[in-house]
Amino acid sequence: MPIDPYILLLLGTVGLAALLPARGTAADVSSGASTGAIAFLFFLYGARLSTREALNGLKHWRLHVTVLACTFVVFPLLGLAARGLVPVFLTHPLYQGLLFLTLVPSTIQSSIAFTSIARGNVPAAICAGSFSSLAGIVITPLLAAALLGSSAGGFSADSLLEIVLQLLVPFVAGQVLRRWIGGFVARHKKVLGLVDRGSILLVVYTAFSEGMVQGIWHQVSPVRLAGLLAVEAVLLAVMLALTWYGGKALRFDREDRIAIQFAGSKKSLASGLPMASVLFGAHAALAVLPLMLFHQMQLMVCAVIAKRRSHDPREEVSPATSAAASRTAVGTGTRSG
Repeated sequence: MPIDPYILLLLGTVGLAALLPARGTAADVSSGASTGAIAFLFFLYGARLSTREALNGLKHWRLHVTVLACTFVVFPLLGLAARGLVPVFLTHPLYQGLLFLTLVPSTIQSSIAFTSIARGNVPAAICAGSFSSLAGIVITPLLAAALLGSSAGGFSADSLLEIVLQLLVPFVAGQVLRRWIGGFVARHKKVLGLVDRGSILLVVYTAFSEGMVQGIWHQVSPVRLAGLLAVEAVLLAVMLALTWYGGKALRFDREDRIAIQFAGSKKSLASGLPMASVLFGAHAALAVLPLMLFHQMQLMVCAVIAKRRSHDPREEVSPATSAAASRTAVGTGTRSG
């Protein structure tokens, strides 16, 4: 299974924070820069998402409700069930990080990419990931307050407002300005993609710098990390199976099931990191460690699944898709003639 080079950059950033953590004024500058970078990241999300696509996607409400239920109901229930693994497999702080992982919204970019590779319903994946991210701005902090309690020490009305201002407001601003800047964003998406990833690296460096300064790393041993990885592997396997076979039980066609599987089984590092920074403060590094590990695991496993789905026999493709392909072919032939 391939290792995403970006994960190597993430690990390198963690190593840099361990060797040269930001302190004092540098920590303040790093924190302010990461906040601004994440706000700009969500502004770009807003500028990229077509309002027409979002409105059209609303028509497929059963799929979106299914993805939201997987993300914010099934995942948290599995996280609560994992409480029984403390202290045999997980320490209490690692369990809190695992539970926070289950509360985070779904991804956008990787869900779209894997759905496209597997020949699934790409517009549905775009809308499902976007709706999940927007809903998570409010739902994730509320779930954290209800399920994590005092462990999410930074949660309050002020912290919720801070998350909304940092994530939702920039997204809405991007949507409002999309009419004028949408073309520019589309033409320079590769360059702006570096901003996406650079923002996450900056947040990782800030969070793990705070962790080093607070001296929390003595709480994690190699044995505990191995236990965490095993638990997360089971969690991912369960969600991949539930989203695929649950979609079949709900009578979704193949293309929709692919979108449900990739959008409903994954968690967003881009959304989770800034929320953890607000909710956990100095303990954010330990809180996001399970999310970082799960992020790499889901990319590796879903890359393999998407590649295998792309080779499914053509007869498994739904009649609706075949008919649409036929109409496209006829239309193309007519225009060519």
